[in-house]
Amino acid sequence: MRKFLCIFITGLMLMTLSGCAGQKEARVYTKEKPLVLRMSLTDGEATCYYQGAKEVSKRVYDKTGGRIQINVIPGAALGGERGTTELAMNGDLDIATAANSVLSNWIPEMAILDQAYLWKNSKEAHAAVDGDIGKLIEREAKERMGIHVIGYMESGFRDVFSVKPIEKPEDFKGVKIRTIQNRYHMAAFKSFGAMPIALPFGEQFTALQQGTIDACENGVSGCYTNGFYEVTKNITNTHHVFVYILLCMSDKSWNAIPEDLRQPFLEGVKEGCDAERQFLVEANADATEKLKEKGVVFHDIDRNQLKALYQKEAAAEGFTFDPVWQQAVDKAIEDAKYM
Repeated sequence: MRKFLCIFITGLMLMTLSGCAGQKEARVYTKEKPLVLRMSLTDGEATCYYQGAKEVSKRVYDKTGGRIQINVIPGAALGGERGTTELAMNGDLDIATAANSVLSNWIPEMAILDQAYLWKNSKEAHAAVDGDIGKLIEREAKERMGIHVIGYMESGFRDVFSVKPIEKPEDFKGVKIRTIQNRYHMAAFKSFGAMPIALPFGEQFTALQQGTIDACENGVSGCYTNGFYEVTKNITNTHHVFVYILLCMSDKSWNAIPEDLRQPFLEGVKEGCDAERQFLVEANADATEKLKEKGVVFHDIDRNQLKALYQKEAAAEGFTFDPVWQQAVDKAIEDAKYM
């Protein structure tokens, strides 16, 4: 009898412990005790990108009833784009933000997005990541990098800021221009007749002051927020490349989201990213007016001629792209006609 009683009590204890373990695994995140995620951002608080990231945070909070909270950490406080992407891959950071060219280090097919004059307008660019290109990126990022690409903010089309006016393709001849270390971006400026020089972002201003470079390129709002107008009084509307900012979430953090919150979470991210796109439009318009007030002159240029020069250089370099990705690009261009 005593032996039976001991076995019975032991069984009850095991059942109780098992039940406690199950309750621990099924933790419920509430408004009082939400799931808190960290999102890194290389840009500062004065930018539309920070405004957009904060909007992502707000929309996610609202969509999940306060059960998921995203803390945005700006100013590259956690590291650069590649470094923070690797942190997310290792599960040491919840959400990293990085330009599409960064992910091409792991997904070479994504280099198709680095081409000059790939998109005529933002409708085509949006149709790509909101459609088949986005699906390809998300699939490959999960398989090759172990991360979840959950959204697409953007810095949009990039233009050229120069010390001397650049009004026609011939004006690029001999111009030393800073660009990122990307073979497609550098090939574009080489085809225009310029001399592309790869420099870290933080060295551009001093390089312009000292005459090490004659020009740089970025979004118009970036020219204002980074103070480039103090040394470059000319902006040429080249719109030579379009850049996305991908939100890359670690698999560990994704798995921490309860299944019933995953769809609302993604909806909040999408709404926030869509809002950032509009913030960018407004920021560029506002920067344009402020730059003009500071004596900056805007120049139009024949983009069709620049595109032809790049395509000739691309053919000479032998640039080729995966046919599946090329088909997805072509589809985005077609779909944009009906948007």
